[in-house]
Amino acid sequence: MALKQPKEIAKQMRKYLMAVIQMDTRDNKDANLKAACDFIDEAASKGAKFVSFPEVFNVIDEGQEAPELVPEGRTISLMAEKARRHHLWIHCGSIAEVNPEGDRKFNTTAVLNPQGEMVAKYRKLHTFDITLPDGSVAEESARIKPGREIVTVGTEMGCLGLSICYDIRFPELYRYLALHGAQILFAPANFRMATGKDHWEALLRARAIENTCYVVAAGQYGKKHGTSDSFGNSMIVDPWGTVVARASEGAGIAVGEIDLEYLDKVRAHLPSLKNRRADVYDTVRK
Repeated sequence: MALKQPKEIAKQMRKYLMAVIQMDTRDNKDANLKAACDFIDEAASKGAKFVSFPEVFNVIDEGQEAPELVPEGRTISLMAEKARRHHLWIHCGSIAEVNPEGDRKFNTTAVLNPQGEMVAKYRKLHTFDITLPDGSVAEESARIKPGREIVTVGTEMGCLGLSICYDIRFPELYRYLALHGAQILFAPANFRMATGKDHWEALLRARAIENTCYVVAAGQYGKKHGTSDSFGNSMIVDPWGTVVARASEGAGIAVGEIDLEYLDKVRAHLPSLKNRRADVYDTVRK
């Protein structure tokens, strides 16, 4: 599996505001994209330099939503326009991406810089496949083609590590990201109420603590498809495991500070990444 190495950045913005957007996405793409644009405007008015969206933020339509090209399609093109207008960074949650091979779509995130350029693209690695107690089978892999690359990207906002939703249950992915420079881990999601109420915050805080990284987790909120509730509770967690921003119930925005100086201090105080016994157990290689 290839891992994209972050490029060297001469100068980082060491402290800035991150906006995490909680959406109640439905089956009307026009309405969803208008809401997304309004949230970007609000985030910019609050001084945010980076905006992060949840999984499938542009449309949720019983799994039948038409995939788009990334970055050439309608959704990412619109986000690029907003990035340029407000001169800010946008993490585009995830959308359904066209698969050139034709069998199943990808679940894909993109990161855009203030010039509207895509600096990174990641396709969700893990799909949720389960046999239920009644014998029925739920296979996300039947409609989503898993990606094959782990992605970090060095930027002036810090080194970013990318993931999507179910990925959060696989700590080895986040250790790969941290060992390859990640300081800020993105985990956009559409977590369901049944698991979210017990697992969501615990998983996010664990990934932040064990890797001494910020975790930025924008989530979907509300009843989807008329049957299941999305948990919401979008948040930003700092490298100590403290929740520094949390969205209220409903669609909305929460703003928190990213402080890379503080991250450095936490890593100096708790050098767990350096103290690993790679000589004994490690299969993760730099």
